[in-house]
Amino acid sequence: MSQISDELFEQLIRGNQLRVAQAEEAAEASIIEYLTDNYEVEQALMVGKNLREYNPRITYPVGVHFYYEGKIVEAMRSINGVKTPASVEYWREFDHYDESLLREAKPYSQLLNYHPGDIVIFSDSLYECVEHNGLDYADIRIPGINAWETVETSLWEPNLEYEEWAVVEWEGRFYALLTVEDIDLTVNPHESDNWGLIGDYVTNYAYELKETEYVVFDGRVWYPTMSPVADTLKEGYNFRYHDPRNPNIKKHMIKIALYELHKLISPNNVSTARITDFEATMQWLHDANRCKINPQIQRKLDEEKKPVSEIAMATFQRDYDPYKNPWQI
Repeated sequence: MSQISDELFEQLIRGNQLRVAQAEEAAEASIIEYLTDNYEVEQALMVGKNLREYNPRITYPVGVHFYYEGKIVEAMRSINGVKTPASVEYWREFDHYDESLLREAKPYSQLLNYHPGDIVIFSDSLYECVEHNGLDYADIRIPGINAWETVETSLWEPNLEYEEWAVVEWEGRFYALLTVEDIDLTVNPHESDNWGLIGDYVTNYAYELKETEYVVFDGRVWYPTMSPVADTLKEGYNFRYHDPRNPNIKKHMIKIALYELHKLISPNNVSTARITDFEATMQWLHDANRCKINPQIQRKLDEEKKPVSEIAMATFQRDYDPYKNPWQI
């Protein structure tokens, strides 16, 4: 949208989003074709591909980028995600491990799905997955982190004294003793004003971090030991608007994509402005490929940790110091 208005874009595609995807694929192929020999262009492109919509189930570390309300933002503080009580064990930590386990382990990611037997490394500890969990299961379980603990309960009995905030079960439902003032020990919790019914756990409720914030989940009563709700996003406090994508790649990829989009939809009516932009971009790619300009993309390194060069360039290059090779500047 930085190169074309919303109105013109909609008039161009006429609701055909498939053509948009095809144009973007063609633009990406052109960028890679020209720059892959000398630059880490695939790595630069992955920065944009890894951007996802904000998900309240995910905990975002400082510096992570994501989409929020259609714009790219960066986490300035750790942004807590929803944490559901765990009635089963999802991860088992290894007490000791050998080199074979370390080779098999992969870094844990909240964006992946895990199955029993998968081994990950998180916070310098090794864990084995015991129960299915992950993004597509709508059940993200970070290894070693549990935000809820269970509460001891007992069946309610008449004429038995209970302390405040004691939890009892009566006819399949759980109640907490709110106050002992003027309590009638012969009245069951459902009919007594001294007892409060404990509600079922729901993901979108703003639970407070306190020992008496009881919920019922999977037939048991729980209370939070750490904040179990998603943090409220506030600009300037825990996020800021920031685009981590390479500006050169983004600019030229958009110009190629728009040109390809015009060709796919109306090949005989491509505007001169799109053709001019396309030709300028292809010249930029050619110059970047020959290292005549600096595209601000990380160079690929050889075994000696020096930038790779084409044979024709390496033949005449006397030194990797650009000041000793004025023809290259």
